[in-house]
Amino acid sequence: MYLVDYHTHSRCSMDSETPLTEMVEAARAAGLRELVTTDHLDLQQEDATILKDWDWTPVVEQYEEARKGAGGLKLLLGIELGGAQTDPERSERLLAGAPLDFVIGSVHNMSLAAGSLDFYYMDFRDEAFARSVMDDYIGSMLELVKLPCFDSLGHLIYPLRYINGRGGHHLTLEPWQDQVDTIMRTLMESGRSLEFNTHNGEEVLPWIPVLERYAELGGELITIGSDAHRAENVAKGLEQAVEILKAKGFRWLALYEKRKVHPVAL
Repeated sequence: MYLVDYHTHSRCSMDSETPLTEMVEAARAAGLRELVTTDHLDLQQEDATILKDWDWTPVVEQYEEARKGAGGLKLLLGIELGGAQTDPERSERLLAGAPLDFVIGSVHNMSLAAGSLDFYYMDFRDEAFARSVMDDYIGSMLELVKLPCFDSLGHLIYPLRYINGRGGHHLTLEPWQDQVDTIMRTLMESGRSLEFNTHNGEEVLPWIPVLERYAELGGELITIGSDAHRAENVAKGLEQAVEILKAKGFRWLALYEKRKVHPVAL
């Protein structure tokens, strides 16, 4: 099994304190073939303010240092670009600041019109409110997927992590299936990938209906990632993810280098 982790965060993300060298050690211990560091670059920040300055120096320096101890592990430089749909031109300028191998496109916040608050900080106990948040989220994803600035669409079911996990609901993407189909078709037509994000191994089975629909529509390119923010969570759930992909008829795992896709057989 060619096992990789294409979504990880280090101390260069605002929500992690882990040095990339520790993530590399964990990846090697887990038997990974490739690790991509994808720290956060969010145009909409956690507190709903808009990102002002951005310095690539700590990200690139940490990456270059970690490569020295990577051994046979292929370490790639990526980024998780959040909220690109809020300022597409600035997103492209920011991405030009580093020699990136891979870019995840994600939405972590409400739209600008709805206040930009990060879903993590929201109270989802009211189901009607949770559904309105999903309306806003899907609208943002429809805008994001039109842009060429990313390679894989990050954690499509992201808000459900909090809506169901903390709010106690049982929502799925089904009420928004027409829009989700549009998102998937747009990805496929542009030759980009859908991410299967295991959330530290805690979020594997909820992906099955998403993957089934993606396959029905003809989707083939999938990236996998743990979304680990700590070394102990690197690669969590990824072996199970690969087995699910095989069971659902997928043949390829999408790998990237210098922003070019290189599929490998599952």
